[in-house]
Formats: sequence, structure tokens, C-alpha cells
Amino acid sequence: MTIAMAFLIGCFAGLRSLTAPAAVAWAIRLHWLKVEGPLAVIGSGFSVIILMVLAITELVFDKLPNTPSRTAPVGLIARIVTGGICGACVALGGSQSALVGAVIGAVGGVTGCFLGYFARIRIVKALRVPDIYVALLEDLVAIAGSLWVVSHSS
Repeated sequence: MTIAMAFLIGCFAGLRSLTAPAAVAWAIRLHWLKVEGPLAVIGSGFSVIILMVLAITELVFDKLPNTPSRTAPVGLIARIVTGGICGACVALGGSQSALVGAVIGAVGGVTGCFLGYFARIRIVKALRVPDIYVALLEDLVAIAGSLWVVSHSS
């Protein structure tokens, strides 16, 4: 179950690269996830604040017309890295290997990135609605999904 959760948190990082890390930071801070060692710094007060500010900023900038695609190299790499870090934290919280969690989380980051991208395009076309409505729905999925994973991982 822990490895599945590492994959899922990676998928949510694939939707919004900084939402999952912010949720993981809060989970470590609130002791929902028991993470020791170097990754425990993610739960520090400073890290929680920085990740929250960055996650909120990302939610705003995602809606701007000039924002690059998440599938562009920089966006994709960010999702691989944050998915891997979040996967490692979730795995450690479930007493599993951080390395395995990181690999599975990174795979989830790629999966979430492309599934989210193609789903958003198809939903906008199928429903003939402005992209922002689907983007806001995607925000809610990333936030709720990340919170669900970290609250059910230990």
C-alpha cells in the first residue's frame, strides 16, 4: 500500500509540481508522516512556509496565458524531482525504502504530468468550456489528492 501511495503522490506532483511537496511538508510537520534523516527538513517551519508560498504562486501562474506547458523540459523535470522527493517521504513514512519510493514517485510524476495534460485538453474540447474552469478543477484534484495521500500513508 505504501508504494501505491508513493506513486499517487508522484501523480499529484505531476499535476501541480509544488502542491504535493507542500502537502508532504505539512504532513511531516504535523507528524502524519514519520520521516527521519535528511528528508525530515521538509517538515521544518521554514520549509513549510516556503513550499506553501511556492505552491500558491504556482496555482496562480498556471492560469496565465504565457505559462509554459508542464510537458516542456523544465516543467517535466520539476515534476520528476518533486514526485521523487514526495515519493521518498511517503515511503519513509510507511517504513519502506526511500530509494524505491523516490523512483516510484518520479514515475508517478511523469504519469501525472502527461495524463493531466491530455485529460485537460480533452475535457476542455469535449465540454467546450474555458480552460480556466478545468484548470481550477485540476487544482482541486491535486490539493485534495495530495492531502488524502499524506493523511492515509502512515
